[in-house]
Amino acid sequence: MRPSSRSSSAPRAAFRLAGLALAVSFLAQPSWADTTSAPAPAEAPAAATSVVESVSALSSIPAPAVNGRAWLTLDANSEQIIAAQLPDTRVEPASLTKVMAAYVVFDALKQKRLNLSDPVLVSEKAWKTGGSRMFINVNTQVSVDDLLYGMIVQSGNDATVALAEAVAGSEDAFVALMNEQAQRQGLTQTHFTNASGLPDAEHYTTVRDLALLSRNLIRDFPESLHYYNTKEYTYNKIKQPNRNRLLWLDDTVDGLKTGHTSSAGYCLISTALRDGRRVISVLVGADSEAARAESSLKLLNWSFQNFDTVKLFDETKPAVQARVWEGTQPQVDLSQPKSVWVTVPRGKAEQIQPVAQYRQPLIAPLAKDTEVGTVTLMLDGQVLRQAPLTIMQDVPQAGFFSRMTDKVMRMFN
Repeated sequence: MRPSSRSSSAPRAAFRLAGLALAVSFLAQPSWADTTSAPAPAEAPAAATSVVESVSALSSIPAPAVNGRAWLTLDANSEQIIAAQLPDTRVEPASLTKVMAAYVVFDALKQKRLNLSDPVLVSEKAWKTGGSRMFINVNTQVSVDDLLYGMIVQSGNDATVALAEAVAGSEDAFVALMNEQAQRQGLTQTHFTNASGLPDAEHYTTVRDLALLSRNLIRDFPESLHYYNTKEYTYNKIKQPNRNRLLWLDDTVDGLKTGHTSSAGYCLISTALRDGRRVISVLVGADSEAARAESSLKLLNWSFQNFDTVKLFDETKPAVQARVWEGTQPQVDLSQPKSVWVTVPRGKAEQIQPVAQYRQPLIAPLAKDTEVGTVTLMLDGQVLRQAPLTIMQDVPQAGFFSRMTDKVMRMFN
């Protein structure tokens, strides 16, 4: 049954107004007046050097009671952590490992090193791999597409090893690719020793790293989500259901992966998309399959109901206009190289305070997309996030007499 609570149009209207107010406040900041001494930043509280760990720290609403060893919820739009418990504690990922395995396979597909229709010869090693299975047969050929369904829907360890061998030649070589990808993505507390998630003392991660990995997979391979929201899959005349119960409980849920071993407990990465906003929940160490589903849905609903994600700036519109010296124009627009989203406790969007700091003076010639400063977004004296300020258009150098005039003016400004 689909939850009744969804984002309303009221928050959207609020943050559109908030965005307008912020743009006006940028232009009104007297501390941004140009000076000849560089730099002259706008005054900001001391807390501006430290970004809040989780948005829930700014809310008085407690997180729901959760059955699990560690958990985290992440807003995929703003890439901010909403709330977390033991986010950096090492945990056993079990079959959540297959999110990284899938990422490496999808990357190989994107680079055309593999095709969905390619037949993969099932090795004896893949066929013998223990744990959950797709039930592929040794020395038979199975398409990459079928193996992906088997790995993701049925959590088949046999399918995972077959894919690993298809991509890298061996499971060990594939695991090396997984660890390289983890380093590339900044998953500093993650290390893999196998492709499928079988227990090993050196096979570990954290819920923070799992959330970042899940966000990256959804962002980089959005076309892959149909594998994750498939409720059941039949191969070799054996029908197996997706173990993610939330797919039946909430039609906004479209992934992502379950995991379980006796030592890891019951684990689930879940994600839902409601009114264009995506939240990712990571839960490990629950007592039962039912408990992980119930707790994960609690976390998703709580995150959607009590927090708003708002778009404050757009890369096509200026955040502030800055004085230009010795250029063909007196001012230049500064903005962000990409849209800036921020997550806040519900009802607090209009309380966000932006503080801009940019290099002064700005002397032509200036090149488009050059980074010249930052915008710090504050709420209740705490830093929500920081974003770069870049130049939106080229400003050529002015002629000799105009430059000399500006040099004299700067001396007395």
